[in-house]
Amino acid sequence: MKKFVFATNNIHKLEEVEAIIGKKIEIFSLKDIGCVTDIPETSDTLEGNALQKARFIYEKYHKDCFADDTGLEVEALGGAPGVYSARYAGEAHNSEANMRKLLLELEGVENRKARFRTVFALILNGKEHLFEGIVNGEITKTRRGMSGFGYDPIFVPDGYTQTFAEMGDALKNKISHRAIGVQKLCKFLNTLQ
Repeated sequence: MKKFVFATNNIHKLEEVEAIIGKKIEIFSLKDIGCVTDIPETSDTLEGNALQKARFIYEKYHKDCFADDTGLEVEALGGAPGVYSARYAGEAHNSEANMRKLLLELEGVENRKARFRTVFALILNGKEHLFEGIVNGEITKTRRGMSGFGYDPIFVPDGYTQTFAEMGDALKNKISHRAIGVQKLCKFLNTLQ
């Protein structure tokens, strides 16, 4: 079984990716390898941040790894919050404050189209690979649902009536941006066997 470090300190992301991957590969968290460093994310692109995190782990720990960065891109806001999604309302990474700010900025706005975009950077045997997952949808006018994390309570994917937070993890983990990106990553890994 292939073993990889997932370069994230976000326990929700770790659990979500483990649920999507299942038993296909063995995933180690940063905690599992003794990494307590808050890995910098200073790029102005999702690709750049994902690569920055993966390179940090590969260079310091010499382990095959992958990392992701995700952004919510709202059409009426010119793609914002995008790469700044986690700290949209400030450096505290507060999901409630981020959602409040976004809903306030979209007050009275007809166009609520948005998309979640995730980029995974994989470093395998020193070679870098990128995989992208996108799910289109729209922003609701109010919060709905209790599961998930981040902007899940205000995002309804195309073809559905429930927000990610209403549909629960089982369905979300089949159709989400992260699921699409992870599936592409796994498909690539399967070609190497």
